[in-house]
Amino acid sequence: MPVSPIQSKLPDVGTTIFTVMSQLALEQGAVNLGQGFPDFMMSDELTSLVNEAMKKGYNQYVHMNGLLLLRERLAEKAEKLYKTKISPDTQITITPGGTYAIYTALTTVLRPGDEVIVFEPAYDSYIPNIEVNGATPVRISLQFPDYSIPWEEVRAKVNSKTRMIMINTPHNPTGAVLREQDMEELRKIVADTNILILSDEVYEHLIYDEIPHQSILRYPDLLERSFVCFSFGKTYHCTGWKLGYCISSPELMKEFRKVHQFNCFCCDTPKQVGIAEYIQNEEAYLSLGGFLQKKRDYFRELMKATPFQCIPSHGSYFECYSYGHFSDEADKDLAIRLTKEYGIAMIPVSAFYKNGDDNKVLRFCFAKKEETLEKAVAKLVHLK
Repeated sequence: MPVSPIQSKLPDVGTTIFTVMSQLALEQGAVNLGQGFPDFMMSDELTSLVNEAMKKGYNQYVHMNGLLLLRERLAEKAEKLYKTKISPDTQITITPGGTYAIYTALTTVLRPGDEVIVFEPAYDSYIPNIEVNGATPVRISLQFPDYSIPWEEVRAKVNSKTRMIMINTPHNPTGAVLREQDMEELRKIVADTNILILSDEVYEHLIYDEIPHQSILRYPDLLERSFVCFSFGKTYHCTGWKLGYCISSPELMKEFRKVHQFNCFCCDTPKQVGIAEYIQNEEAYLSLGGFLQKKRDYFRELMKATPFQCIPSHGSYFECYSYGHFSDEADKDLAIRLTKEYGIAMIPVSAFYKNGDDNKVLRFCFAKKEETLEKAVAKLVHLK
């Protein structure tokens, strides 16, 4: 008897635009400024520490919550940066990447009928993660072109079904960052409610122009109701390692770990051992913003020779550029044409909206070697 087809939990989800554009870039031999990963080498010291850990025999399961030494040092780091005491025992769990931490947090709390406020454009995993858990995403568009949060609309959308508000700073795909006044608005909205917060802070150290990162960890009252997700891959230029962590209140983390233990159980041991040592090098993460701001500024200067108009980024790997003043093409069509005809790949920002809202904006990744950026922009100078 043939097997009956399953009823898809994500019937509207197909191949992501990132896969499509990366494959097209490969086929065309194009310079790929689409996906967010560096094309330069990571720290030799960190890779040596991981290699040393493997040679010393740190190759078996580590504690489900993550290597204790690493969690202790993350707690020390959080206190230094954000003046908040975090318990390494009850508030930090090491995860296989930031996206996993986001999915696990959502799965921990969401039930059918719950609503989650999501700001678009949004990292592409958010809405499918909500829907696969039977909850409903309540989409609110960030205000174009600065991609700020319309807080009055948030207030209007909050109701008895609102289980969570998701924030992301620095923001992917736009590079926008939340300011202190945004956090105060958030505090007012969730006060005296049961609304939880998921804060995606994987670009924590990729923030520019001397703007302080508004981490939830700065606000103990918000942390009590939050899951805060981070990524070692973004901090140490090793996105392929897929290692991150989540910080929460002891009560929420207890439930998070119940889901975590039956999913991946634990994460890569030698990498945790290596990072636990390397994280003592504070300069490695404190200098990251300045290092990548130079790349952003260099790319921005190069792009002045093209017809694109910059929408300033203050964080992340990305900067967005508008083109509506010189073309009526749909952003996806233009992205595909530029890849095929000019040999440069980027991501259309409409891909980050569930309904494909098109503001005539393309997203470029500038976390590349200077020669890569030069090669890419040299192609765009001739755009017609």
